[in-house]
Amino acid sequence: MKTLTLRIYLTVVAVLLLFAFGSGWLFQRQLDQERSRADTVLSERMAAWGDLIQRSLPPSTEAVEEQSTALQDWSQRLRLPLALDDTQGQRIAASESFQRRHAEGSARAFAVRLDDGRTLWVMRPGQRPGGGPGNGPRGDNAQPPSVLPMLPPFFQRGVGLVIVLVILFVAVAAGAWPAVRRLTRRLQALKRGVEQFGAGQLHHRVEVSGRDEVAAVAASFNLAAERIETLVRSHQSLLANASHELRSPLARLKMAVSMMEVATPAQQAKLKTEIDTNVAELDALVEEVLLASRLDAVQRVELHEPVDLLGLAAEEGARVDAGVEGEGVSVPGDERLLRRALRNLLENARRYGGSDVTVLVRKAGHRATVQVCDRGPGVPEELRGRIFEAFYRLPGHAEQAGGVGLGLSLVKQIAERHGGQVRCLPREGGGSCFELQLPLVASA
Repeated sequence: MKTLTLRIYLTVVAVLLLFAFGSGWLFQRQLDQERSRADTVLSERMAAWGDLIQRSLPPSTEAVEEQSTALQDWSQRLRLPLALDDTQGQRIAASESFQRRHAEGSARAFAVRLDDGRTLWVMRPGQRPGGGPGNGPRGDNAQPPSVLPMLPPFFQRGVGLVIVLVILFVAVAAGAWPAVRRLTRRLQALKRGVEQFGAGQLHHRVEVSGRDEVAAVAASFNLAAERIETLVRSHQSLLANASHELRSPLARLKMAVSMMEVATPAQQAKLKTEIDTNVAELDALVEEVLLASRLDAVQRVELHEPVDLLGLAAEEGARVDAGVEGEGVSVPGDERLLRRALRNLLENARRYGGSDVTVLVRKAGHRATVQVCDRGPGVPEELRGRIFEAFYRLPGHAEQAGGVGLGLSLVKQIAERHGGQVRCLPREGGGSCFELQLPLVASA
């Protein structure tokens, strides 16, 4: 997990680094373009000013005082720092603003070569001096003033931009670490939860925080863990109860086999019947345990062709001599499992309810119902939910012949796997009615 944390963090840092370099390159390119455009505009403006001024200045043959007076006059009119050199490069005149800014530092001015060989120096208004006549470049090769006066000079040279990008990169990289660490910390918690669950702590669940993919994975794990815990607990309970139920028929078989050698022929016939009965009970128990285990492993059964409930009820009712009536209703489902559910309900009614057993098949809205009614002692209201638990028997019926305690539990499982339900209702006049409800259309 530490490797994953490092990989995610390095990926974020690499993306930030590429972004910083790309942003710096684009900014510097834009800066160069702006500087180039400004240089062009400034050069054209300086050339126009120079052409205007040289037409109004006295010629070089006039006295220096007249040239100086004219230069000062044009400096005030245009509000530009101006200076004038003769053909030898010696200073003839300079405005006060030019002299003041030149004294503040190495002024950088724009040189315009006049037609008579003199040089006119023009400094942009508000420009910090950076060079001057006599020590700066001449003519068209003179460097223009800065094009972005709102930025410090070191920014214009690119150094400040690099510094800012480095600071920004370090700040964002430092801020990305807690976010990446928080993400991987949740993954680590999920990993520990899976390990604890795998170690046998079936009750353990992981914390679900947030609404992102990690939270969705944690929620899915909790749902799967709950399902697995329910399945394992059910199998454990089923195994424990089945082991308990196997003892009685096995004990009777052991006693019957041990008595066969010393029994009379009449007693041997009775013992043989007892052995056959116990073997049949063991076979039924094993079959129902296997079926219950298979049903526990699936959420929904595969729904095949529609099953005719009335025809199915008629076939199974004939086996126990039960009366069947109702209307033809077909439901999507597994015919073998639905037959098993009806058979268990009919055998349960015959075993505990006597010979008066009736079956009613009908349609109610979007559901089909099958009611198996008997005239037995009935089920107390507080126990009508518990009788569908595996291996649960009503008080006084624990040793009822032919029952293994899984019949009604299997009916409930089969109904739920088909998207339906089963319940126990009191019958008018005494007895019980077990109602199996199934959807007419397969639910999603």
